[in-house]
Amino acid sequence: MRSIWNGSISFGLVTIPVKTYSATDRTSSVSFVRIHEKDGAQIQYRKICELDGEEVPNEEVGKGYQAPGDDTIVPITDDDLSRLPMPTAKTLSILSFTDPDEIDPLQMDKAYYLGPNGAAATKPYALLREALEDHRKVAIGKVAMRGRESLAMLRAHDGALVMHTLLWPDQIRPVTGVAPDDVELRENELTLAETLMDSLGELDPAELHDDYREAVEELVAAKLEGEPVAPAASGTSGAQVIDLTAALEKSVRAARGGGEADAEAESASVTPIRGRKTAKRGEAERGAAKKSGTAAKKSTEKTAPAAAKKAPAKKAAAAPKAAGGRAKGTSTARKTASAGTSQKSTASKSTSTKTTSKSTTSKSATKKATAKKTAAKQTAAKKTGKRSSA
Repeated sequence: MRSIWNGSISFGLVTIPVKTYSATDRTSSVSFVRIHEKDGAQIQYRKICELDGEEVPNEEVGKGYQAPGDDTIVPITDDDLSRLPMPTAKTLSILSFTDPDEIDPLQMDKAYYLGPNGAAATKPYALLREALEDHRKVAIGKVAMRGRESLAMLRAHDGALVMHTLLWPDQIRPVTGVAPDDVELRENELTLAETLMDSLGELDPAELHDDYREAVEELVAAKLEGEPVAPAASGTSGAQVIDLTAALEKSVRAARGGGEADAEAESASVTPIRGRKTAKRGEAERGAAKKSGTAAKKSTEKTAPAAAKKAPAKKAAAAPKAAGGRAKGTSTARKTASAGTSQKSTASKSTSTKTTSKSTTSKSATKKATAKKTAAKQTAAKKTGKRSSA
């Protein structure tokens, strides 16, 4: 790793010579060059003077300062800048130590690794690193790099010291007019959001990669080999108003590993919010339909077993009629009814009782008719006997 700046850390009366290395690499990100679409040649950018229209070589390019809202440009030379009072030139002067939470992430600008410059700097470097790590503090100071002074934060990270250049407080724009006001949130929505946060688990940095860069590389490889470019999958629009509670519930199920297929299948048909009255009416209609379906199901379950048990009950009641015993018929009907489930027994008992009562009535009528016929025969026989004796 090549050092890009040499300086020192001023820690009270202790001075630590350090080398600075860039901690980030932006070259791996996707970047394009401008070309002439007609012939594919790359377009060159040249430094052209606005007055004479001629190209200016790099050695003749200097610095100038233009105040905001003013067209006047004041030339500034390196000699002018060198005479300016800048005590932080080549030195990171530590002003104070504070908690990391006190630093607004919006102020973070660029990150640099700091390493000891020489054997004499090794011990004070390690001392400052261990003090920051054990005390759980960060150092705030000023540093001048590349001709300008900026705030800097120093912290211990992975056995090394890391310096973050910070923006000045007046460089942070206010948030006025960005966030919405007077938004009412229900308690269950907040609970679901927190549950989703807990369900997503921890992040593994090793699994993070640039999908867009990989897609560009595949596109370039396909073009070089003359293969057809596969169409990209169409993404769903995230601008639609959705049922927040339903979306949170599906997200929680997907994050927990259950219902992933359901969440994917239903992600394209999220119910829009149509107002509280409409939602209540829809819930009432769905509840009524559900109750109606349940009642119809129960009625079918009750009717079918009763019809199925009706024929056996009649046969069981007919058996004691032929045998001439009432108690036997009733016992047989009860045994037949008890063979079903507890839910179906009531219908079977009712059917058998009606059948038994009909059977008893029929028997009584038969007995009366038989008695009348017997009495009539006996009377006829007596009359015949009297006539014959006369």
